[in-house]
Amino acid sequence: MHIERLKVRPRQAAAIRPCTQQFATMLACWSATNDLMSTQACADSAKALLQCMRTAPAPTRKHKPTINYHLARLGKTLN
Repeated sequence: MHIERLKVRPRQAAAIRPCTQQFATMLACWSATNDLMSTQACADSAKALLQCMRTAPAPTRKHKPTINYHLARLGKTLN
């Protein structure tokens, strides 16, 4: 069997999630103590998660062309 044009999508890089450990600790604490307002037993977990989220770098998104970009390209070929 011969395939003339074969395209393979490249593998996506693993997403970087910096505060997952602190978030999991927070959820476990909520589950164990039912302290959803984080006032007593889960206060330390809440502070650790907040500190992690403040210091974690903001994720950068890859630029996706807008619909206007595609319409402009399409308009050039139709004229």
